[in-house]
Amino acid sequence: MLFFSICVIAAGIGMGLGVVGPGIGMGLAVKGALDGTSRNPAAYGKLLTTMMIGVAMIESLAIYALVICLIILYANPYLKFIPEAVKAVAK
Repeated sequence: MLFFSICVIAAGIGMGLGVVGPGIGMGLAVKGALDGTSRNPAAYGKLLTTMMIGVAMIESLAIYALVICLIILYANPYLKFIPEAVKAVAK
């Protein structure tokens, strides 16, 4: 049970830390696009397209962090040893 609790905590911390960078990156990308649009409104279409592609690439980093956290929770190779450990502790 302790092992699973540690896995849950690790996944939560990993997801929290894993989205900090992409969140900051997306904020900076939107800020840059808005600054560019305010300076040159005619370039709105090109800036929007480039920003959306960049934000999608940045978002993929957060998705990778989510996948790793889900692997820690559900596809952990050590999960098969937990019932044996619980039985040993119960004796």
